[in-house]
Amino acid sequence: MEIKDIDIIEEVLNGNKERYALLIKKYNQRLYRIGKGYLKDEAEIEDVMQEAYIKGYQNLLKFEKRSQFSTWITRILINECLQRLKKEKRMTLLDNNKENTETMNFTDKKNPETESLNKELKGLLETTIAQLPEKYRSIFIMREVEKMSVEEACKALDITESNVKIRLNRAKEMLRNSLMNTYPLGSLYDFNLIRCDRITTNVLARI
Repeated sequence: MEIKDIDIIEEVLNGNKERYALLIKKYNQRLYRIGKGYLKDEAEIEDVMQEAYIKGYQNLLKFEKRSQFSTWITRILINECLQRLKKEKRMTLLDNNKENTETMNFTDKKNPETESLNKELKGLLETTIAQLPEKYRSIFIMREVEKMSVEEACKALDITESNVKIRLNRAKEMLRNSLMNTYPLGSLYDFNLIRCDRITTNVLARI
């Protein structure tokens, strides 16, 4: 049976910090995908992931057990991403990119007989998602790629349910349904085992 997050946290708080690795490996995929909603540089994404885990560990005593750890650590990651964007003065650039994304050109529809996409089309879809303005890109990845609930997305972003739905619909409109529906979204932005182990090792070495 899968160990509950709260039980792992109790063990960590009781001095068994190595158990924190279970939480890191469990949520690496999620944090990576959500990080892709804000940042484009792979090394930078891994860096903010590590910082989020470090801050999560340092503040475990402040974690309110009535909430989900997944939402809590996601919120920490988002804050790290936003601080990074603000520091590098890229927030304005991403917002101003809205007009450009309105006129994005897409390739012609694939042959209806095509049952699966090759790596090139998968890359095209990821690139297209990356071109979305940050507020639309992040909500699209949360809801459609990572399959977070509306409620969890609301808590993570600190916005209303209505705003979540509006942003998601806008993101889908930009991507065009014909392109978006041609590939299983759950397989995007894979965070492979080697990278997962690297994040885990780096975090444990710092806590």
